[in-house]
Amino acid sequence: MKYPALLIVFSLITSSMFAQEDSVKVTDDLNKWQPLFGENLSEAIYNPEAWTDTNGILTAVEDDAIWSTAEFENFELDLDFKTEKGTNSGVVVYCTDIKEWIPHSVEIQIADDHYEKWAEAKLYEQCGAIYGHLGPRQQKVVKKPGEWNHMRIKCVGQRISVILNGKKVNDMNMALWTSGTTNPDGTEIPSWLPTPYAELPVKGFIGLQGKHGEASVSFRNVKIRRAK
Repeated sequence: MKYPALLIVFSLITSSMFAQEDSVKVTDDLNKWQPLFGENLSEAIYNPEAWTDTNGILTAVEDDAIWSTAEFENFELDLDFKTEKGTNSGVVVYCTDIKEWIPHSVEIQIADDHYEKWAEAKLYEQCGAIYGHLGPRQQKVVKKPGEWNHMRIKCVGQRISVILNGKKVNDMNMALWTSGTTNPDGTEIPSWLPTPYAELPVKGFIGLQGKHGEASVSFRNVKIRRAK
């Protein structure tokens, strides 16, 4: 999670919400896996000085996110990522403002939990967490730096689940997060995340955070399909 100094800082889900159609380009058959950013990043918004694409491997060399050009709802996102020593990054969903994304989105944390800083961090700052809101069910599921990890994120209405390396590490019902200051378990929500998740839209852009701090992060096989 990044903390740039200049950024300003419903009811329970029903079965009808699960049946909603995705708002995506009609040319996309999202019943099948599709590359999130299109072929050769043709459907991505990004700074080419911040991201390199080498043989299908995206590597962040600056603290700048890469975004989908389309907005999505009711989807599954599948990807591989590789950390370096001390990596701190994330996958961003339901983003309604890509310029000031932090208070207008949900972030699934990517971190090197084998590094002391993250191993001793709050649970909601560790890999697989819904950042600032809900920690992973298991710790250190992420592999050591230099090894590829597999993550699948499912977003259906206000329900978000995260599978990391074959283990379900998170399952959130955003409708329960009615406060912008305190999580349901009593922990304090970071001040730069003031919007209650129960009030966040469940449709938006998808992004990868990029390099935050000294350690980089790499991604590959980033693909999306309609949630089943």
